[in-house]
Amino acid sequence: MSPRALVGGLAALSVTGLAYAHLETKLFALRRVSVPVLAPGERDLRVLHVSDLHLTPGQHRKIEWVRSLAALEPDLVIDTGDNLAHHDAVDPLLHALEPLLDRPGAFVLGSNDYYSPTFKNPARYLLPDARGPVRHTPDLPWERMVTAMREAGWADLTNRRDTVDVQGRRVALTGVDDPHLDRDVFPEPTAGTDGEPATLRLGVTHAPYRRVLNQMHADDADAIIAGHTHGGQLCVPFYGSLVTNCDLDRGRAKGLHGWPGPRPDEPGGEDSTWLHVSAGAGTSPYAAVRFACRPEATLITFTARGRI
Repeated sequence: MSPRALVGGLAALSVTGLAYAHLETKLFALRRVSVPVLAPGERDLRVLHVSDLHLTPGQHRKIEWVRSLAALEPDLVIDTGDNLAHHDAVDPLLHALEPLLDRPGAFVLGSNDYYSPTFKNPARYLLPDARGPVRHTPDLPWERMVTAMREAGWADLTNRRDTVDVQGRRVALTGVDDPHLDRDVFPEPTAGTDGEPATLRLGVTHAPYRRVLNQMHADDADAIIAGHTHGGQLCVPFYGSLVTNCDLDRGRAKGLHGWPGPRPDEPGGEDSTWLHVSAGAGTSPYAAVRFACRPEATLITFTARGRI
């Protein structure tokens, strides 16, 4: 093969790969996992985990997909942030979430709920924690989004604890503001309870930084739920993610794992906490590509210990 033909072939392959990577951003997937943490005999509790929508006006396919998730009839919805990617995205977001807002829910915020996305040098993607320049004044209408979620009855877990009643069962929730922006302040234990034990104790964070995972593990969470990583977004088949955009290891970039050790159902994981990291359903509008890492939401079925 001549050098010219080789260069032409590589160029065609690159264009084809880029076209597919853009197409993959629209290939939405539903993941299903089971987590055995409930007391023996307790009936299943199904939690829909939605994260990193990065919504912009006009993303009708994504909006309709999010709306369709209500057909799963989850017992509880957890939104781990980065919902917005445009100043005018609040109304489309609330339309997308409308069927889910009728169900019990809770949320934390991510950096792209506060700050609009900006163009970044693609080479920065390979950095382990690719933070942008520090910005101090949010330019997205996050207050209106938060107000709508609160008015729908969803628990705001911004550096606070709360409880949600799920069909007569008490779910205790502990959340932090976005650790990627260093806004996290782990909430102190709430003094006094109503005497009703929690069926499930969840830690909720946007970005799964190790310091926060350690705090939630020490706080005796049954499971921790996070987003932010996009699952690596650009992955290598049979290898996985290249980065996590935080200090979490690549092996936990998405899916169900244990923290700080192996999964609790694996050898050596007896002292670990279950950790679920969502690959999320969106991308920055300046990097609208995914490869070997489809956009997703996850239906997590919390089941009784010993059931699986």
